[in-house]
Amino acid sequence: MRKMILLGFLVLLSSAVALAQSQSQWTESGKLAFDVTKADVDAILKKMPAQGATDQLLRIVDMGKYNLAVGVVYRGPTTDKPGEQMTGTYHDQVAEIYIVLSGSGVLTTGGSRDKKPRPEYLLPTGPGGSAVVGPGAYSRKVQTGDIILIPPGVLHAWSKITDHVTYLSMRPDPERALPGGYVNPLLMNNPPAPTAP
Repeated sequence: MRKMILLGFLVLLSSAVALAQSQSQWTESGKLAFDVTKADVDAILKKMPAQGATDQLLRIVDMGKYNLAVGVVYRGPTTDKPGEQMTGTYHDQVAEIYIVLSGSGVLTTGGSRDKKPRPEYLLPTGPGGSAVVGPGAYSRKVQTGDIILIPPGVLHAWSKITDHVTYLSMRPDPERALPGGYVNPLLMNNPPAPTAP
């Protein structure tokens, strides 16, 4: 048991050192930009299950006056039935911008009732909860290439996904509910290769 704990500690320590080195490499040289490459997104998508919904953060960057999180979300087929009550989620402090990479489905926003705050804090989105879709909600078909902007506190729920929907989620965070400096462990040793200007 001690060996397992020691091994875990060493892995965390080496990850922290690698993160500090990679961040200092960029900031000390004056390159205050952070890249998320297609290879990064593909590496995370390969690790996601083919069913259900998975939301994986790629990184959270301190942008000065706010933090900005970038994640990739995969949603498999939904099991909703016509006339069935639909529930969704909302985030108290973090907005979301979806950029649909592939697939299609119906996204419903707004019109929340019976809000239930989530007791635990979730890393991808910060404080929030779930609610039932009610009067005033707006539903639309979303497909590859679409971009959706969801303000903080707005309910959002997916339905009618027959195959999948995969999208990037940009999360502006002016309240700094998300921890700046986070990098997905799968991307720790994958800095972009520099090229000549």
